[in-house]
Amino acid sequence: MTKVEAIIRPSSFEAVKSALHEIGVEGMTVSDVRGHGRQKGHTEVYRGREYAVDLLPKIKIEMVLPDTLVEASVRAILDAAKTGKIGDGKIFLSRVDDAIRIRNEEKGEPAL
Repeated sequence: MTKVEAIIRPSSFEAVKSALHEIGVEGMTVSDVRGHGRQKGHTEVYRGREYAVDLLPKIKIEMVLPDTLVEASVRAILDAAKTGKIGDGKIFLSRVDDAIRIRNEEKGEPAL
């Protein structure tokens, strides 16, 4: 099993979610997050005063998937979220040793 974490632009979320559903990804956790990488933010003017917006809104999608779905999921995220501009996001992959469904104590891939 592999944990897939994707941090993407909020405007890309619906396209990514649809692409993942099309390949059979059933469960995901979605969080509104803020951060920056090379993008560094920007300045805005509010009531005549300029201020820096250095933490930009992003969406974080987390999924634990069977290894058979990982490559297709990464490809789906890349195809749906890539614009070719700074700030498109990142995908992180981590190994997961086990998963346990609390309701019935099912373990391993069936718990997903």
